[in-house]
Amino acid sequence: MNIAARRSVYVTSAGQPQEARRGERRGQLPNVGDALQAKASEGVGHKARVYIVAENRLLREALSRMLLRRGDIEVVGMNSTGPFRAECLSEEKADILLLTSRGSLAKDIYEIRQVRLMASTVKILLVGTTEDDTEFFQYVRAGIRGYLPRDASAEDVLKAMQAVHGGEAVCPGTLCASLFRFFEREATSVHSATIHPRLGLTRREQQIVPLIAQGMTNKEIANQFCLSEQTVKNHLYRMKHKVGAGDRFGIVHLCRTQGFLV
Repeated sequence: MNIAARRSVYVTSAGQPQEARRGERRGQLPNVGDALQAKASEGVGHKARVYIVAENRLLREALSRMLLRRGDIEVVGMNSTGPFRAECLSEEKADILLLTSRGSLAKDIYEIRQVRLMASTVKILLVGTTEDDTEFFQYVRAGIRGYLPRDASAEDVLKAMQAVHGGEAVCPGTLCASLFRFFEREATSVHSATIHPRLGLTRREQQIVPLIAQGMTNKEIANQFCLSEQTVKNHLYRMKHKVGAGDRFGIVHLCRTQGFLV
């Protein structure tokens, strides 16, 4: 009997001592094969069920082989050809999506949001290429639970997988520090109290007004709040309609003349 079989027999015997003893008292030999199969079925629910999405075939297969060596991780699927379907995660009852970056922020964000929409309980671990704070924050906003650089070691991937499965969040130390700095900026740059709420602006829109007053560009404002430039444009469009201003500086002028901005 090989080591794996001996270990399984031990677990099964320990897990069902009364049944085994009753069988021995009756003079019957317990069916070890059935016990092993039943225990294996029970154990599947305790494993991290992982679905791998990677465009590079060699990378995909290497990740699969690495994870298959782990007794606490089960690879339940891989995207081999064609576009990735988020519905597959629910069909395979996946716990974790190991997603490698497509090399495009827009494509990555789209796939992450599709997963959050179609399989909201699946935790996403992204293996990416960016070291840019703004892009990383957009991934976080979209719904990832963990982020690793593409040059992460096999051990890093395994540890991250276990951490994410256990309910933790994972990212490199430098990006973690950036998160702390971002929330610190959020706390110190809130000017909401100086703008009267009757203008109907949201909290984010109220935060944007002082930055417009400082002459910051859309890109600079986007970087300040870790948003896309298009999102800032959308905010400005809605703000102009809410306050009845013709342009961005009209928003500032209206807030100042009515004493809502100091």
